[in-house]
Amino acid sequence: MFAAIMCGMTVCAQSYEDIRQEREIIRKMSKSELNEKASKSAKKEAKKLVKEGWLAAPGALPIEKQLDRSYMMQMEYDEDMFPKYIMGEAMSVSNNYDAAKIQATTLAKQNIAEKIQSEVAALITSEGANEQISEDEINSFVKTVYASKQLISQNIGRVIDVIEIYRIVPGKKKEVRIMIAYNSDMAKRAAKKTIIENLKDESATLKDSLDKLLGK
Repeated sequence: MFAAIMCGMTVCAQSYEDIRQEREIIRKMSKSELNEKASKSAKKEAKKLVKEGWLAAPGALPIEKQLDRSYMMQMEYDEDMFPKYIMGEAMSVSNNYDAAKIQATTLAKQNIAEKIQSEVAALITSEGANEQISEDEINSFVKTVYASKQLISQNIGRVIDVIEIYRIVPGKKKEVRIMIAYNSDMAKRAAKKTIIENLKDESATLKDSLDKLLGK
């Protein structure tokens, strides 16, 4: 998969507070510093991909430019240190290019759903106490998020195409590799909708708690 330029871009095996601090550092970097970091990483990764036989999809930007854009998007965070874009990536092989792209896109959406699970669960846990939401309610929300990957995936709306490359593999098949992005506000709404659907409870209290954590 495409190389991430730093661990702090996704929720990994750290405390959420450590991740927030890392992201705050990135957020405070100047635009020129971010551009320099992204461009340097993009050039290195692009050379590696070209050597492996990857080509930019017809009509798409050169590989280096696609990677540069993806790295910049991955370094954007909102005031809660929640990624402004949830990125999903995948690849698929088929005799037909379009078929491979469709399959890869489906898998990438599932990848986005997994990341939404991690990000939203961490946000709920981190912000729940600050919003004076009960521990039982927080645990219920988190448990529901982790049990609802398929529903979250189904609730994902319009995505942004960020990277689309391909190469020819044995048998003259097409291997398509893509990265898509999903707006963070829409991601939060998708998670919120999923929680309500799963708990089958549309009480004012439930909605109020979710509004505080994930926005209206």
